Amino acid sequence: MKKNVVYIISLCAVILTVLIGVKMFDRFKKPPPRPERDLGEIIKLPAPSYHSNISIEQALRQRRSIREYKDEFLTLKELSQLLWAAQGITAAPNYRTAPSAGALYPLEIYVISGEVEDLLAGVYKYLPHEHGLAKIAAGDRRAALSRAALSQDFVRQAPVVLGVTAIFERTTVKYGQRGIQYVHMEVGSVAQNVYLQAESLGLGTVFVGAFYDDDVKEVLDLEEPEMPLCLLPVGRIIDETQN
Repeated sequence: MKKNVVYIISLCAVILTVLIGVKMFDRFKKPPPRPERDLGEIIKLPAPSYHSNISIEQALRQRRSIREYKDEFLTLKELSQLLWAAQGITAAPNYRTAPSAGALYPLEIYVISGEVEDLLAGVYKYLPHEHGLAKIAAGDRRAALSRAALSQDFVRQAPVVLGVTAIFERTTVKYGQRGIQYVHMEVGSVAQNVYLQAESLGLGTVFVGAFYDDDVKEVLDLEEPEMPLCLLPVGRIIDETQN
């Protein structure tokens, strides 16, 4: 009888050890490679600035959601600064302006350009390591994006819209289903960075989460398993007193 008990206990210990080993192996597996797609010529962006005339405290105090914009172009320098704030590289090998669970960086940033100086209307993908843009599609797609976003007109009126997407598998491969929550947390960090950077530039933005996923995917030419998570229209504030 005692031998049977010892045998059962030993067997359970072996099974438990194997299960723990499998779990640890899964935890430290490398994330899946980033999906490859045909990218156009890389457009180098102006170098970002690391100083401004507004303190972080003042930017936090003045930050608001802005849905009306002047009919004016943004500069490529301003767009560069916004993109750096969203996902720019801050230190080797891959540290960025927004935190990421396990430094896995599941988010991608797209530019839907309509009125940016020295940048043709089109859809572009931000490349953090090159601090540049790769052209995805030509033509002004803001109207189509607005329709996808439940016809919210300010999406069409903004001179540029930043689209934040995610490849969840980059994070869930390490953290399992909990990784989905981590990805959504990261979107909040990116959006706040863009809000504060826009404030320091005298620009306005708003977090847009109401849209039809499939329609936005079509506008951005997204491929599986990439999913859109938010849109950030950006433009010059019409009435600066609303801050």
